[in-house]
Amino acid sequence: MQFIVIFMSFDIFILYKPIITMQNKRTEAPAALSYAHSYDEEEYPFEIAKQPPIIIGRDEEDLQKYGAKGTLALGKHIVGTGEDAHLTTPVLLDALRPHIIVITGKRGSGKSYTLATIAEELTKLPDNIAKNLCSVIIDTQGIFWTMKTPAEKDYMLLDEWKLKPIGFNAHVYVPQGQAAVFSKANVEFDDSFSFAPYELTAYDWINVFGLDSNKPLGMLLLKVIKNLRPPYILEDIVSAIKSTHGWEEQKPALENMFLSAEEWGIFGESKAPDVLVPGKMSIIDVSLTPESVRALLVALISRKLLQERIIARRKEELADVQLISSVRRTPLPWLMIDEAHNFLPSDSTTAATETLNKIVKEGRQPGITLVLATQRPERLHPEALSQADILLSHRITAKSDIEALKSVMQTYLLFDIAKYINELPKLKGTAILLDDNSERIYKIRVRPRQSWHAGSSPVAI
Repeated sequence: MQFIVIFMSFDIFILYKPIITMQNKRTEAPAALSYAHSYDEEEYPFEIAKQPPIIIGRDEEDLQKYGAKGTLALGKHIVGTGEDAHLTTPVLLDALRPHIIVITGKRGSGKSYTLATIAEELTKLPDNIAKNLCSVIIDTQGIFWTMKTPAEKDYMLLDEWKLKPIGFNAHVYVPQGQAAVFSKANVEFDDSFSFAPYELTAYDWINVFGLDSNKPLGMLLLKVIKNLRPPYILEDIVSAIKSTHGWEEQKPALENMFLSAEEWGIFGESKAPDVLVPGKMSIIDVSLTPESVRALLVALISRKLLQERIIARRKEELADVQLISSVRRTPLPWLMIDEAHNFLPSDSTTAATETLNKIVKEGRQPGITLVLATQRPERLHPEALSQADILLSHRITAKSDIEALKSVMQTYLLFDIAKYINELPKLKGTAILLDDNSERIYKIRVRPRQSWHAGSSPVAI
């Protein structure tokens, strides 16, 4: 005998037909978890949903207005502990509003994997939503270029989740001066990028060279850059240093710094990667770039995103006021940064610190979502942790990192955070998930990637 059951959750009615019988008590995985375009109620009949999904990052008003539209299939809710743990309700992530998301976990626990899963889901949204979004991944390890390739090796695991291996239309960008190295290593990329020296502020140079603006070398740099008028190239900066009156002790050292900058491979004509394109996934591969220069690239790219979205937001607001519906919309970017503690550290300043902190504090209004992945939450800027509305933590063991998370999450915890982490099944992709909007914590397992994962450890046999 079949029944139609009605659940009411967040004023959404969900119908389903139970398939549990006395002979077979195993519940089949919900067809909704095939996620062809995430959990979209228009594409999937209501009867496929056995349980109301958990929607992370969406407030009550949006839940009533949009239901589960515009969400990303993150994974499933874990119920129980140890051998009794099992997967139940779909866990969906809101993609309609901007968020600050922090993903943590020790090495090999699945941070980069989860970041890529979110990027995959953004490309699978229905066209009417996907056209208003884009994603930008800062790849510090050179592992995301394989998102173009289907994960055929994980076919059996994907089949358990009613998913299939898929390669995604990712656009990989590498620094112009490093393109030959990538080509020689047979690493696929779509285009190269470069920045003109005049696109950097004097304080960008101060940070990337590790100088103090109150000491002679830093003071000389500020003086030289202030007197230059764009456009100019590195040779012009060196010439300006040589022609500056005085500063004889400092000039040779500063000249050498700018001469060495030529070797970074990032300078040329102004050719920033074209990332603010509807529905586009862009991967910025900085894996061969020196550490301090990576922060400079993150600063330049994030600054460009912020500036363009601030301008676009003003145009959108003006169009709303004047009731104009034909204005061309600049997509809302999801900026995803791996090893984020190197760019937004807690105990120092990098070239990217100012812009990233500005996005953390003010990015909601222009519509920028920031996803920060780090294996050391203790070393991530406290502003990023405190402002995060979604925090996903894979397994961590260092006491200092647990304390850093406790400072953010303890308000919502009945027990110590270590207890929640220790209760996670020892499986790849398990995590605890804090939703600041609902003030709830969930144990989840992130769904398997459909594209090839290049971040696994090599073996010696």
